[in-house]
Amino acid sequence: MTQSKKNLIAKIIRTVVVLALALLCAFPLYYIIVSSFKNPIDMTKNPFSLPNPWVGGNYVEAIADGTIIRAFVNTVIVTVAAVFLQVFFGSMAAYGIIQKKSRFTAAVGSVLMIAFAVPAQATLLPLFKMESSWELVDSLLGLILLYLGSTVFCYFLIVGYMKSLPQELFEAARIDGAGPFTIYFKIVLPLIKPILTTVVVFQVMGTWNDFLYPSVFLSSQDNQTVVLQVFNAVQQFSTNWPLFMAITVIALFPVFIFFVFCQKWIVSGLVAGSVKG
Repeated sequence: MTQSKKNLIAKIIRTVVVLALALLCAFPLYYIIVSSFKNPIDMTKNPFSLPNPWVGGNYVEAIADGTIIRAFVNTVIVTVAAVFLQVFFGSMAAYGIIQKKSRFTAAVGSVLMIAFAVPAQATLLPLFKMESSWELVDSLLGLILLYLGSTVFCYFLIVGYMKSLPQELFEAARIDGAGPFTIYFKIVLPLIKPILTTVVVFQVMGTWNDFLYPSVFLSSQDNQTVVLQVFNAVQQFSTNWPLFMAITVIALFPVFIFFVFCQKWIVSGLVAGSVKG
C-alpha cells in the first residue's frame, strides 16, 4: 500500500471519528429542542422523532408570567458585572506581579496558587456566614462578590500570557514618562487582547451556567437566575417535560450563541498564548 493511500485511509478514519463524536455531542441538544415543540403525549410516544404536530405554546407558557424573563435579566446583570470585575482584577494582578518582582509578589503568587487549589464546595459555609453578616445573602450584589473568587482563574491564564510580552516596551514607555496605569491601559491591554477574549468567554459560560452559588445563596423568586428556573421547572410529583425543555432552551440559547460567535477568538487566544509562551 502506497503512502498516499495510507494517508487517505487515515484521513477518512479521522473524519468518521470526528463526525461520530460531533453527532454524539449534538444529539442531546437535538432532543431538547425537538421535545420543546411537542405535547406530552407526542414526547412520550415518539421521543426522538420530529414533532407531530409542532407546538409553540410551550414557549408562550414559559414566558407568560414573566418569571423566566426576570431571571434572564438577573443572570445578565450578574454575568456582565462579575466577568468584568474578574477580568479587570485578574489582569491588574497579573500586571502587578510581572512588573514588581519581589519576595512579596512571589508570596502573593503562592497564596493565589493555594487559593486556586481549594474547591468551591469547601468554602460554602464560611462564605455564607460572611455574606450573612454583611446582609448580602439573597442579593445579586452578594452573588457578584462570590464570583470574584474566579478572579484567580483569570489571573493564572493572563499572567502566563503576559510573561511573554517584551519588557522593552514597558521600559521605553517609562522613559517617555508613562505611569503604570498608562502603560496598563494603553500598552498591556491591547497586547493581551487575545487571552482576554478567551478568558471572557470561559468566564461568561461558567458564570451563566453556574448552579451551586445561586442555589445556596439565593432564595427569593425575584433574584433567581435562569439555571434556578430550569431546576424549579421540575416538580416533585409531575412535570410538564415539554415545558421544561422549552425553559431549558431559553436558558441555553444565549450562551450557546455567544460561544458559537466567539469560538474563533477562543482558539486564536489559546494558540497565540501557546506560541508566545
